[in-house]
Amino acid sequence: MSEGHSIDLRRHVRIYMTVFVALAALTVVTVSVSYLDLALPAAIAVALLVATIKGSLVACYFMHLISEKKLIFTVLILTALFFLVLMFVPLMTDLDMVRST
Repeated sequence: MSEGHSIDLRRHVRIYMTVFVALAALTVVTVSVSYLDLALPAAIAVALLVATIKGSLVACYFMHLISEKKLIFTVLILTALFFLVLMFVPLMTDLDMVRST
C-alpha cells in the first residue's frame, strides 16, 4: 500500500469517527433535553433542530453528499422546499375551515 493511500485512508477514518462522536453527543443532547421541563413548542423546536443537524451529518458524510456537484444540492433544496410546502397545506386547510365557521 502506498504512503499516500494510507494517509488518505487515515483522514477518512478520522472524519468518520468525528462524525460518529458528534452523532453520539447529539443523541445524548436529545435524551437530556427530553428530561428538561420545556414547554411543548420549545421541546419540539429543540428536537427538530437536533434531528436536522444529525440528519445533515448523516447525509453529508455517510451518504457522501458533501462532495457532490451543484445539481445534487439543487435537487436536495428543491425537495426540501416541496416538503415544507406540503407540510403547510393541511395547516392552511385548517385555517380556512376555522375562518369559514
